Amino acid sequence: MDSIASILVFTDLDGTLIEHETYSFQPAVPALTKLRDIGAGVVLASSKTAPEIIALRHELGLEAWPAIVENGAGLLPAYTRSVPPGNAYIALRVALTRLPSELRQLFRGFGDMSAAEVCEVTGLPEDQAELARQRAYSEPGLWLGTKDERSLFLEKLTEIGVFAREGGRFLTLSFGATKADQMAQITQQFQPLTTVALGDAPNDVEMLETANHGIIVANPHRPALPVLRGETCGRITRTDLAGPHGWNAAMLRLIERLN
Repeated sequence: MDSIASILVFTDLDGTLIEHETYSFQPAVPALTKLRDIGAGVVLASSKTAPEIIALRHELGLEAWPAIVENGAGLLPAYTRSVPPGNAYIALRVALTRLPSELRQLFRGFGDMSAAEVCEVTGLPEDQAELARQRAYSEPGLWLGTKDERSLFLEKLTEIGVFAREGGRFLTLSFGATKADQMAQITQQFQPLTTVALGDAPNDVEMLETANHGIIVANPHRPALPVLRGETCGRITRTDLAGPHGWNAAMLRLIERLN
């Protein structure tokens, strides 16, 4: 078993630890530094791909901790800099061809887009957009149809064993496994005294409700999450500030309270 961490933090990225528009994490550096100083671990949990996470995890100095990639569909071990094979992704793209064409054409996934188009819909620079297209487990995309058509699309996906998760910007398809599933595995591995989860989107809810302390980070770019289990007793709280500004303030307060 790995060494016990006093606090193990599981954090979403886009709109949570990093800015929605600029993709900067600088406002959260004071809290990240404090966590490092007290021996806490920080696990990135994102819809981003392994190549994206490898680069960002190195920049953040978090390579000693595993990371949850592609919305929980995959796990990147600590210190790993190799990209996993994309067999599941290929199978997923093949599965999409089994849908009725009138529904399939209403979902535009990253695999249907050029790097330039991914740049446009994500705001990422072209080199990072290319990394976002190097998928191994899941397919994020834009829904172009109506709400009723979307319900039928999700129903047909379930029939072929494909699951959909709504994130901050995209509908992400996979063969299963969530951020919370991977969180449970990592928690079992490290046996932390306390777990913390931070997120802003529906695909973070299970993670937020599972942790000892859940923090919903304000995101003015999307509808607020509904009231979650644990909010009434104070186990789950919400930030006033958005993105990494809210992340930083909430984590510094929590560290002080826990100590």
